[in-house]
Amino acid sequence: MQSDLDIVSANIDAHIKSISDIYAMGLLTQSNAVVVSRPSVSASRDDIKFYIVDLLSRFKIGSTDMKKQALVAFNEVIQEDDRYLKVALELDSFVNFLVNFLDLKDSEIQEEAAKAAALIAGFESYKSVLIGAGIIAPLIRVLESGSDQSKKFAARCLMKVTENSDNVWSVSAHGGVTVLLKICGNTGEHDGELVGLACGVLKNLVGVEEIRRFVVEEGAILEFVNLLRSKDEVIKVCSVDLLQAMAYGDESIRDMIIQGGGIRAIVRALDPRSSFSTKTREVAFRIVNICCSSDKSLNLLINYGFMDHILYFLRYGEVPVQELALKAAFWLSGTSEEGKKVMGDAGFMPVLVKFLDSNSLEIREVAAETLSSMIIVPRNRKRFVQNDQNVGLLLQMLDPMEANTGNKKLLLSILMSLTSSNSARKKIANSGYLKNIEKLAEAEVSDAKKIVKKLSSNRFRSILGGFWQS
Repeated sequence: MQSDLDIVSANIDAHIKSISDIYAMGLLTQSNAVVVSRPSVSASRDDIKFYIVDLLSRFKIGSTDMKKQALVAFNEVIQEDDRYLKVALELDSFVNFLVNFLDLKDSEIQEEAAKAAALIAGFESYKSVLIGAGIIAPLIRVLESGSDQSKKFAARCLMKVTENSDNVWSVSAHGGVTVLLKICGNTGEHDGELVGLACGVLKNLVGVEEIRRFVVEEGAILEFVNLLRSKDEVIKVCSVDLLQAMAYGDESIRDMIIQGGGIRAIVRALDPRSSFSTKTREVAFRIVNICCSSDKSLNLLINYGFMDHILYFLRYGEVPVQELALKAAFWLSGTSEEGKKVMGDAGFMPVLVKFLDSNSLEIREVAAETLSSMIIVPRNRKRFVQNDQNVGLLLQMLDPMEANTGNKKLLLSILMSLTSSNSARKKIANSGYLKNIEKLAEAEVSDAKKIVKKLSSNRFRSILGGFWQS
């Protein structure tokens, strides 16, 4: 009814007049505002709520400066005591104000709001609150047109919320994939941290097959390979992580990375003469294991000096890189017979033998498996036996009383391979540690019994040979 509309209109006019009077008297300025002090560490829940409600009031009716100061205070307090965050999120409109602030033109308010969103997203149980408030679209708009710092906070928030695959499609639906690809493709306009964060978000997104296909169709693989050549370590590490996620289980993408020069860029990061960090080398080793599975890629690795780099880190690398180099050696030993021959010629076996005495069970096992694979090749077997200490060391490690015995099954497998060589059988039979195998044979260990049987038959043939010659 018209009468109802008149009543509503009159009420609105009254509210407008009241607000105008308040503004005219300057009551909304910082100088006239009553500032509630931050509660002490031992504050009660009621005190915390009173403080948070005051901040919310400033969000609602405060000036630009008051809003900004309230956001700064909120960000400070939730980093020190998450009780404040819990109370804030229980208030109906609190998160909605933070989300709305992301679209304000004031860069400082936008930045603090994006920071608050990133902090909240750090709590697993509160991510759904942000999603429910519709934060995805404003975050993407910040990525498009916000300040550099706002973009970083927005990207951090997106990276955290997209750890849950349910939120991935929302980012895609609002054009987030295209925006992120644009950031990665314009490294000259953005610093390494932002590009790295964009790679991190994309890494979460490409777990969805349709999004991965879209990224490939946009020609982004070559752009990511170009990021591998960056001198900025953050960009290099994050781009390797992203390419690793994309290449996993997808042969066509692995081929694109190789064709785009990805192997050379990765191997350069492993050059001991380069100044890259341990972290960069770690991720480079990981992607090599995923991308380089063909004979062509193996040949490229050899041509680019990958074997030499692995040997260097096996000998002199820090423990984390050394372990990854050992796993890379194991992977190489399983690629092809040619790969095994190249490793033997390069001098891998003496280094691997030293790892058989490592304190780490995992390292001992990987070293033993790698040696077992390499010794299948006759040329490597002959080279291994030529070193008098190698056979004795293997037999010594089979001592049942030795605490650091490694993996007996793998060690016996290596010895079984060696028994096809006459010189190896002689060295085993003449070793002072032969009793270790005999004890295992007496304990009904299958491979040990086979080795003893081979040695016995070899002795019998030697006796017969001596008899007929006499």
